[in-house]
Amino acid sequence: MKKFNIQSPNQDILEQLVHKIDNKTKPKGSLGILEEIAIKIGSIQQTLSPKLSKPTIALFAADHGIAEDGVVNPNPQEVTWQMVYNFLNGGAGINVFTKQHNIDLKVVDSGVKYDFKNLPGLIDAKIDLGTKNYLNEPAMTKAQSEKCIEKGAEIVTKIYSEGTNVIGFGEMGIGNTSSASLLMSKLLDMPIEDCVGMGAGLDNAGVVNKKQVLRSVIEKHASVTSVEDVLQTFGGFEIVMIAGAMLQAAELKMTLLIDGFIITSALLVAEKLNPKVLDYCIFAHTSGEAGHQKLLDYFEAKPLLNLGLRLGEGTGAAIAFPLVQSAVNFINQMASFDDVNVSDK
Repeated sequence: MKKFNIQSPNQDILEQLVHKIDNKTKPKGSLGILEEIAIKIGSIQQTLSPKLSKPTIALFAADHGIAEDGVVNPNPQEVTWQMVYNFLNGGAGINVFTKQHNIDLKVVDSGVKYDFKNLPGLIDAKIDLGTKNYLNEPAMTKAQSEKCIEKGAEIVTKIYSEGTNVIGFGEMGIGNTSSASLLMSKLLDMPIEDCVGMGAGLDNAGVVNKKQVLRSVIEKHASVTSVEDVLQTFGGFEIVMIAGAMLQAAELKMTLLIDGFIITSALLVAEKLNPKVLDYCIFAHTSGEAGHQKLLDYFEAKPLLNLGLRLGEGTGAAIAFPLVQSAVNFINQMASFDDVNVSDK
């Protein structure tokens, strides 16, 4: 599997960043988490004057074998490819928020069960026509898992070459909360029941059934333990590809905006492959999906928002982006005490 050379940001600049922020015309610490974000991005970029260039959200779509017979999902599998068209036509939630905040949107076919026939605007990274059903067999082969990591890295490298230094991630795939829950359960050694939520709209009975189905999946593949084997057995093409994209973005010293439950499960995969990826992450929000808070607790994360979002698509990252902009703007534009001859004592 591809290895990533991720270097933690040099910490020598932290004292200078703190001094610059503390010398702004405000009480020390009064901008709270915005100050922490400014310090983090300044550290990532190794500058006292950080900039956010060409913000982008890369949205990865794929299908899941578990969704073919509807045992865990209320919506039919066809919704995945239909939503890809919706993204490209500008009609989805993520389109609204990326347009509002001047964020570029890239849509990637990681493995949708549909032939898009070189559809304009769609990045073709299709691994296969959806994963296999892990009720019966592993979701993907070792070669497919490795290709996902490589493709994700290639896509981010291209985005970076176009001038982007801040990137969020979105996803679309009917059944992908099941994959995310299984990955979380196995990688954190947590009961599957603690990782399962309502996904795209299950009622209480549906959630109970989903837990039972995924419990049987865990039991069938009880011998699977290594990170690589867990990815192959339970992963989705889009989730594993996003993990590769995250690792490459961190290697390129980009700032990563982490969305909701599924994207955070992809980060969990990335972190298990290279924990230094976390040095480049800003957590956008706390999802309404049941397992997300537990994932955030594992990462000791401080998300920017808690709006009960569970749409996915990268919407939380897009909505949170203006707060990240505010952090960069104040460190660059707010006057210091010296500038305006105001006493800081």
